[in-house]
Amino acid sequence: MNRRAASLARLRSEDFDVLIAGAGINGAASAAALAARGLKVALVDRGDFAGQTSSASSNLVWGGIKYLESYEFGLVRGLCLSRNRLMNHYPDNVREMRFYALHTRDFRHGGAALRLGTWAYWMMGSGRTQPPRALSLGRLMHEEPAVSLEGLRGGVEYSDACLPEGDARFVLGLIRAALGFGAVAANYVEVLSVRREGGLWLARLRRRDAEEEFPLRARLLVNACGPYAEAFNLAGGLPFRHRHLFSKGVHLVLPKLLSGRRILAFPASDGRPFFLMPLGQRTVAGTTDTPLDSPEAAVNEEDRRFILEQVNRRLRLPEPLGPRDIIAERCGVRPLAVAADGPQGSGDWLHLSRRHVFEEHPALGLLAVYGGKISDCLNIGEEALRATARALPQGPALTGPRWFGEPGSGERQDFLRRAMETLARGPCPSPPRKAAERLWRRYGSEASALLRLMEADPASGTEAIPGSGVLLAEADHAATAEMVVRPEDFLRRRTNLALEYKAGELEASPGYGALLKRLGV
Repeated sequence: MNRRAASLARLRSEDFDVLIAGAGINGAASAAALAARGLKVALVDRGDFAGQTSSASSNLVWGGIKYLESYEFGLVRGLCLSRNRLMNHYPDNVREMRFYALHTRDFRHGGAALRLGTWAYWMMGSGRTQPPRALSLGRLMHEEPAVSLEGLRGGVEYSDACLPEGDARFVLGLIRAALGFGAVAANYVEVLSVRREGGLWLARLRRRDAEEEFPLRARLLVNACGPYAEAFNLAGGLPFRHRHLFSKGVHLVLPKLLSGRRILAFPASDGRPFFLMPLGQRTVAGTTDTPLDSPEAAVNEEDRRFILEQVNRRLRLPEPLGPRDIIAERCGVRPLAVAADGPQGSGDWLHLSRRHVFEEHPALGLLAVYGGKISDCLNIGEEALRATARALPQGPALTGPRWFGEPGSGERQDFLRRAMETLARGPCPSPPRKAAERLWRRYGSEASALLRLMEADPASGTEAIPGSGVLLAEADHAATAEMVVRPEDFLRRRTNLALEYKAGELEASPGYGALLKRLGV
């Protein structure tokens, strides 16, 4: 029985301490924290894991340098410390990344303020990263020749962190941790209804990939539905003191435009922050920050035009980029937490804090998370623990096994040694060390299962799509252990294949049919 079938069987037959609706970063962190303290946790999502906002971020783990402008020093300090914790506990999956912040002549702050801000940011982060440095025009031209110097005064280089395997993969790692502590998790399972009866929550669940409904009982209900948290409350008749305003963020995946591995940051023509970020042999450009009235978002022509204009304005290119150069698109909604009786429109949304809010209704056994960022996920998990201890008569212990982080360096080194030996004997064209490190980043302790697959079937060490770095063994593992239901689950969220190939190119690639066959979708 594969992992999803086993999870569904448990959902049908067992009662739980906690039912978490929503398997984005908030739900995943909460599930891992609560399961690690011995609670029986059921985590469900009506779509795929990390299927909404948590797979549409900039893949950055940052301390919020832009919040210095609004004097939210406490928020910046807290986010920097959260970023540092993630870097310390996820050395392979949360990596320091250097930023080139360009100082344009029309920027609202002078060069001295920009340099002072990056030094203040570095100190707020306790000096965990490399210190900032000033960038002259000559140094910029030498180190990143693609940058147009027109309208520039110079810049500064500073550090934050990024997710080299992507946001969805990071969320899946937390879900994997929750499963390791005995939690149950299932994607494409919707909570149709909930009601409180006899001190328990009685929920009706529906599989969205099959015509099946079944009941579930839990002592505590956690609303971690992200942008759909308010809709979940309204559908269930649940009380709430907060809700969301929405901001649409769009990124375009373009051909590789920069020479190095740094992120280029500069103000867009409307003054908002804009980034050019590396993604394998591609560059990701964005983001937009557009107010919405609902959590439903899609990329439109205005988004494409705006992003391409910013890239063409700031880089020296052989010819301007156009729609034909777009390889893939990412679109997500940032849910911004506000009081339920707060602003009804989105007129002042640019000044809203990006803080998350944990709302408690302990007498009802009900918790809800509003807002949230990957950078702050450890705090969210810990707040879930404390809130659950207050809500349940026999709640979780506040101390116990660590629920986050990568395995120790000894396990890592042992895996890399074995993996390089296995990969060197097989057909994988990638350098064994590089392929082994990639497998470790993606799968952690479960990476050993892929070695066993390759030892049993050496052909599974072949790249699924030539040049992609994704092995057939990964598809085999995903089919049994990573709950892939639809092709896009693997192509877009278990891997980045759908972001690195144009629509139609992936389907026409050698091996695509065999890949889907191994996935069983």
